[in-house]
Amino acid sequence: MFFDFSSMQPPEQIRAVDAAIKFLGTQMTASDMVSIMVFGSALKTVQDFTGDRDLLISTIRGFHIGESSELASMSDTGADAEDQSGLYVADETEFNIFNTDRKLVALEDAARRLSSYPQKKALVYLSSGVEKTGVDNQSQLRATINAAVRANVAFYPIDARGLSASAPGGDASQAGAVGSKLYSGAGQRAVRDSFHNQQETLFTLASDTGGKAMLDSNDLTLGMTQVQKDINSYYILTYSSSNQAQDGRYRKIQVKLAPKLATLKAKLDYRQGYFGPTTFGKMRESDKEAQLQRAIESENPITDLPIAVEIDYFRLDKAKYFVPVTVEIPGSALAFHSKGVKAATELDFTAQVRDARGQAVSVVRDTIPLKLDEATAGQVTRKHIQYDTGLTLAPGKYTLRFVARENGEGKVGTFETPFSIPDLASGSALRFSSIIFSNQRSQRDAGVKNNKKLVEQNPLVDSSGQKIVPSVTRVFRPGQDLYVYLEVYDPAVPENLPQKVRLTSVAASLALYDGDRKVLETQPVRVNRPDAKRQNVLPLRLQTPLKDLKPGKYVCQVNVIDELGRKFAFPRTAVVLLPAKAETSGKPVT
Repeated sequence: MFFDFSSMQPPEQIRAVDAAIKFLGTQMTASDMVSIMVFGSALKTVQDFTGDRDLLISTIRGFHIGESSELASMSDTGADAEDQSGLYVADETEFNIFNTDRKLVALEDAARRLSSYPQKKALVYLSSGVEKTGVDNQSQLRATINAAVRANVAFYPIDARGLSASAPGGDASQAGAVGSKLYSGAGQRAVRDSFHNQQETLFTLASDTGGKAMLDSNDLTLGMTQVQKDINSYYILTYSSSNQAQDGRYRKIQVKLAPKLATLKAKLDYRQGYFGPTTFGKMRESDKEAQLQRAIESENPITDLPIAVEIDYFRLDKAKYFVPVTVEIPGSALAFHSKGVKAATELDFTAQVRDARGQAVSVVRDTIPLKLDEATAGQVTRKHIQYDTGLTLAPGKYTLRFVARENGEGKVGTFETPFSIPDLASGSALRFSSIIFSNQRSQRDAGVKNNKKLVEQNPLVDSSGQKIVPSVTRVFRPGQDLYVYLEVYDPAVPENLPQKVRLTSVAASLALYDGDRKVLETQPVRVNRPDAKRQNVLPLRLQTPLKDLKPGKYVCQVNVIDELGRKFAFPRTAVVLLPAKAETSGKPVT
């Protein structure tokens, strides 16, 4: 049994605990062996496998109801229902607050812990769903499923919320809807979509590992009794490969029933393949390049290197958009080697973007050497590395697959996500770009190398060469400044102006909310002249110091009003303010 307290509010924790005690007390059989795991801020095995029901019940009764429940309210890190800002996902460092990937990593870790037992295992996952972050990392989901299949573990998720219905206007557990979404239905759709997304991940975990998901039922013990039925009778087949080559290549596996056994209608659960062993330091350059190519093409992701990604979009013309891609890697994952008086390593990046038909429309390949003095290298391991690149794409739906490899130890990480670029040349609503949130600006030449033309197109670089560095995770500290950048397209202009005169009137401001209480609002910034080099584009730059605010989660609202066009938008997204550190460093190394 796996209790995910980080996803459950106290009433749901009570329901899950009561259901587990009821099952153990009345339905556990003499042949059942049960272990108990708990996930809050970390994964813990609080009771190893045992058939002693009294010991199991005593362990569960010792749980502290309410523990880690504050994380449940922070798990939804996607943008607001009407927000068109950039999307993001968390990595393993300071951004454990945004914890979707952490839940999947914890399940992967649990499967690995269970792999030492040769029997078929069933993991009953008691949670309130796994919320998707703004950019959903499909690679981590598949890596978790692959680890479970390798360990012969089937997931049986149980939604501890039971059967629930949401009121059209929301309930008392959250602040009321604001703006036009209260009347357009967007608010209710967002609540419904969030609920379905949480359950969709549970269903995927179950179906892809041979288990079953128990959703929308108030009797949570039904999911536990289902486990007893499913693993009542089974066979395990194993084999050892005769291929001794240490080439790191992917090796496919296929298992079939003999024709004479087809009438049995047996269910086969097996892994589709595996990567052969290899030692990175002994690989030839051609093999290293082939490894990256296999990783970008493989349906079996590698997650040894944590990756966080943000994808944004800015209109260049009516049919072409600049798409900056920002990647963060925790410095703790890098292995530096001494090279003279310097500490050195190297990072390889490759990415592929496919359209809705599955056709490759853009490819990225880059190698970034890092040579730092020993003191700086020590600081890097406590921060994170940031890499950025840019693409030009037309409006539409796409899938990004990104692979990073650090060449110190050869650790590889893959990241995959769908994303969309809206058509901002149509519709009557206020048209604006992704919204960039940042706590740092740097000189353009401090970044990694990029195509010169793409750099010139990058709207995040101003005329003085200062580049706003996106905060992929929206995590800030007191004393830092919050920078916000966005662009408004086709703002209204007065009639009867001379042909070469372009005047507008767009006002923008920032507001921070703690629940339903406004704790900060900036003075409006009014911009009257579009960009001189880009027709019908109005850049908006906002800034505010983050001082006198207590640590916690806030909602940042960007207020944008086209006064002449009588159009407005109030996109929102979550940000987190951490306690001050003696060493303020949260800035990435770019």
